[in-house]
Amino acid sequence: MNNKYYTVCGITEIDGKILLVRHTYGSAKDRILLPGGFVQEGELPDRAVEREILEETGVTAKARSVFAVQFKPEQWCVVFVMDYIGGEPRSDGHENSEVLLLTPEEAISHSDITNLSRELITAYVKHGTALGKSTYVPASSDSENYSLYEG
Repeated sequence: MNNKYYTVCGITEIDGKILLVRHTYGSAKDRILLPGGFVQEGELPDRAVEREILEETGVTAKARSVFAVQFKPEQWCVVFVMDYIGGEPRSDGHENSEVLLLTPEEAISHSDITNLSRELITAYVKHGTALGKSTYVPASSDSENYSLYEG
């Protein structure tokens, strides 16, 4: 079951280009943005972003680090930096009509990119720093049900 409160998106670089999608609905309809979506009930955010990117683009990517967190009273979004594992980018034909691979400069200057995606890619190029995934897992949990990102 999806929720409307917890969302994720990922910055995935493939051969120096950023993976983006052209959205088909909502306030971002017909605009390009970083792929992502809702965290399902009982799902960890890093697993959610990996699932969302695969579902939306056919690309397998692994969450490497937390890059940013956006908070609004009605919703939060965790932004991850992803490691590209494999797969050929393609549209899911439902949530997006197109998958794009653009250099950061092309993405930032694209007239129809969302403001948030532009801001995130700009910060990624400028700073590149993020919180990395820790190998720590408490004895009371396991690596499938626990994630810690630290600096």
